[in-house]
Amino acid sequence: MRSAMILPRQVNRRIGQAMQAYSMLSHGDCVLVAVSGGVDSLVLAWLLQMWLKKAPISYTLRFVHIDMGFRKPGDGGANPVDEIRRQLDRFGIPLLVEQARQLADGPVSRAPGIAPEDERPERSCFLCARQRRHQLFDLARDYGCSKIAFGHHKDDLIETLFLNMFYSGNLSTMMPRQDLFDGRLALVRPMAYIEKHEVLEMARTLGLTPVENLCPLAGNTRRDHVRKLLQTMYDQDPGIKASIFASMANVREGYLL
Repeated sequence: MRSAMILPRQVNRRIGQAMQAYSMLSHGDCVLVAVSGGVDSLVLAWLLQMWLKKAPISYTLRFVHIDMGFRKPGDGGANPVDEIRRQLDRFGIPLLVEQARQLADGPVSRAPGIAPEDERPERSCFLCARQRRHQLFDLARDYGCSKIAFGHHKDDLIETLFLNMFYSGNLSTMMPRQDLFDGRLALVRPMAYIEKHEVLEMARTLGLTPVENLCPLAGNTRRDHVRKLLQTMYDQDPGIKASIFASMANVREGYLL
């Protein structure tokens, strides 16, 4: 059965290492799992549900999708949420759906709450992501969750490192665990040690497929450009990825300005 999939040994080991190294799950936790509909978040939802059955601790999961209101024109306004729910239902995973804040009535032509003058890909994506992030913080509080789990993986962390260098002028990335609000809330990324191709392989085995991102700006962001640039380097020298990832834990501060 797909629901009884056994993780490849190396993948299972690295997920466990990340969870242990950053104390991602503790007994009695309530974890809000952010489900966007992308393949990474769908695999994360399955992973945490599966981990619950074998972990020596007990924790509670709340799977949440923030509906941004985007609908595909010409097909009666099909709702991507229906497809996300259908896929999770196969594994007995209940989905809570929350409408995005500031969502205007009627068809969506731009990211909700973003003015036309802000609709440059890099600007509107930042504002939209920040809006979703703050809403997730509030939902975690409302549901009594002390942690929010995201489906970011090793490739995401590397891309964020380069995004911040190229466009923000700083050396930083997403942490596998980040504590906020004096420790009252933690953001955790259980897949931080595994690569995108491993996530895709798990998705294929489970029969999970990404739900199309209907944002009009999808595929034309700075992250997309950085991803293509990095892939070009990986193609030339596959060992570069591991070296970049290792460098984030090997900072020689005496050799920085």
